[in-house]
Amino acid sequence: MTPAPTEQTPVLIVGGAVVGLSTALFLARRGIRPLLVERHPGALGHPRARVINPRTVEVFRAAGLEEEIFADRSLTSELSEKLMVRAETLAGPEIFSAPMQDEAPELTSEVTPCTWCSIDQDRLERLVARRAAELGAELRWSTELVGFEQDEDGVTATLRDTATGAETTVRTQYLIGADGVRSAVREAAGIAVEGPGTLIHTVSVVFKADLTEPLRGRDLGLGYFDRPDTGTLLMPLDGSRWVFYTPYHPERGERLEDFDEARCVEAIRAAIGVPDLAVEGLEVQVEKTGQKILGFEISAGLAERYRQGRVLLVGDAAHTMPPTGAFGAATGIQDADNLAWKLASVLHRTAGPGLLDSYEAERRPVARFTIDYALAELQERSHDEGSDGRPSYAAAILGQLYPSGALLPEAADGAESGDGTEEGTGLPPALDPRVLGRPGTRAPHVTVRCRGKELSALDLFGEAPVLLTGPDGTGWEHAAGPAAQRLGIDLDVYRIGGEFVTDPAGDWASRYGVDADGAVLVRPDGFVAWRSAGAADEPQARLEEVLAQVLDRAPHA
Repeated sequence: MTPAPTEQTPVLIVGGAVVGLSTALFLARRGIRPLLVERHPGALGHPRARVINPRTVEVFRAAGLEEEIFADRSLTSELSEKLMVRAETLAGPEIFSAPMQDEAPELTSEVTPCTWCSIDQDRLERLVARRAAELGAELRWSTELVGFEQDEDGVTATLRDTATGAETTVRTQYLIGADGVRSAVREAAGIAVEGPGTLIHTVSVVFKADLTEPLRGRDLGLGYFDRPDTGTLLMPLDGSRWVFYTPYHPERGERLEDFDEARCVEAIRAAIGVPDLAVEGLEVQVEKTGQKILGFEISAGLAERYRQGRVLLVGDAAHTMPPTGAFGAATGIQDADNLAWKLASVLHRTAGPGLLDSYEAERRPVARFTIDYALAELQERSHDEGSDGRPSYAAAILGQLYPSGALLPEAADGAESGDGTEEGTGLPPALDPRVLGRPGTRAPHVTVRCRGKELSALDLFGEAPVLLTGPDGTGWEHAAGPAAQRLGIDLDVYRIGGEFVTDPAGDWASRYGVDADGAVLVRPDGFVAWRSAGAADEPQARLEEVLAQVLDRAPHA
């Protein structure tokens, strides 16, 4: 029998990498103080994910971290302007070469106020951890989950200090598994994984070498090489330091332990194509053990469900995908953003518990699409194959459409994708004006002026739900306060084109698909929940009805 709890926390997060830390941050900024536990004594000292895409930057912008992230970015901050090269070796002839920025030319300042940021994952984790702790999250390192039991009212978990062996029992209302591809939380919850599974076992090291001659003046951002094995990757770190990845094969009897420094240097020289390349030693990467070699799996899989009672999954615990396209960490961080506002609303009792059901309904289809997209990218880059007609990269990161969930869907208006997708698959064309502003889509970026300061409309979102109205939407504006008060929730209201928020270009209404007297409800994660093209006869009653449906609240009598 599990001993009586000695601690209590509203949310227990298991896993202290970037997704778990982001979940802690997004909860803490909404007044929920979670406990995060991580079995390692600190953040892993390896770059791992190297870049975050504009949508992920938007998420951190809403959390107030954008400036700090860009201030701490790596020296490869202009990674999107560098070259992507495919060759047998770096010194050899190119099979393929193209600027990395060509991957998504649609992502301009007209579409998003944010751009790519090249920041190594270890740096990003330090920033997120510090901000989460400042906001009240408790981060407990060298602590592992031993087991848990859940009931209708919560979860009782047993934790162990990995240094002393002392055990603690914690009672929590919700348990979040952010513990990676081999998630112990997922396994204990009895949630299976579907998909191809492990694709490649990879060795990764950071090394220092002068590659001036084999680079031949090229500004390399990402190299795909066939030596010593197909799937070998090379990326710049800073100065003359590089991150190197190459596959190894357990099915052939190879083990991670077999890769000593001599073998790694040999593999690096093979990939560069310079047999006598001077490699100035390998840096210590795994702080826990002092190992210099990091091993991990490249895999593709999707959890059959994201929730089991009061246990929820985020990040690699819910889905894994190849690193091509930089989707993995980004998808997990956006999971965390989606889940955090819903969980905070439930814990604050401004939403009903059914709101949490929308997490899987919204995010799992996105993960399925993204896994397939990343697999296709891996095949194309590794084997020099052409595109299979899949959507653009911009559509993949900004064109997500939740067909159901915490929203009031609209009937399809006949818009068809021109890039191989279909209605309801999760990703319509990102820039199709017939899709922008529809419930279930990311709220469009529009430049506005708020009390004399130029902002993106996206800067209005992130805390409470937001009601946007057109310049003639005074009926909605006046109804919002009483409707929110009757439901006991916070609701921010902005009349675009009114006294305080102006629309310099005059395109807000058209971008959001409403008339001058229309209204749009935007969720704290920046997704549209509902819109009305024009005015309503009883706007307060309609708003109460909409908010109750979105938040799983019984309509007020």
